[in-house]
Amino acid sequence: MGQAVQKTVFTATDYLAWETEQLERHEYLDGEIFAMAGAEDRHVTVALNMAFALRQHLSGSPCRTYMSDMRLHVATANSYFYPDVLVTCSPLDQTSAHVKTEPKLIVEVLSPSTAAYDRGVKFGQYRSLPSLEEYVLIDLDTRATDAYRKGADGLWVLHPFAKGAAVRLASVALEIPAAQLFAEVPEV
Repeated sequence: MGQAVQKTVFTATDYLAWETEQLERHEYLDGEIFAMAGAEDRHVTVALNMAFALRQHLSGSPCRTYMSDMRLHVATANSYFYPDVLVTCSPLDQTSAHVKTEPKLIVEVLSPSTAAYDRGVKFGQYRSLPSLEEYVLIDLDTRATDAYRKGADGLWVLHPFAKGAAVRLASVALEIPAAQLFAEVPEV
């Protein structure tokens, strides 16, 4: 997560109007606006590999895959985010060209500067979305993936995938081989 742009408290309406005029993307967390830092090559490539696999798999279904330029509104947290990848199957989301509210799956590719935020505050806010079934975190350095799935009891359970293991996304019934997920991404 980037640095707060201003100490001024914005309303969500002010943020949405302001954001449309900006060259860079900003996330909104209950009155504060944070600039989004640019991503490195590995980050963008893994996010694209994931989005491409999801897009192909979901083709012809009512589900849509979006990348990091699609805004996600978490109303209960009065916040707007730009997840690396999200999937929504919601008819309501199909009516909005700029903001989605009912994701089924969210994927974040971790970077050293955002990993704690993605695992903590952001996941805490995402969990308040009733539609969300799965939250996936991809670690570029270890090439491990953590998938958190919401059970029938409402509790979130970790399903870890070690380096080299295929990642199974239960929410969309897709298994992605590690070679496909990390294609064209050099190891560090």
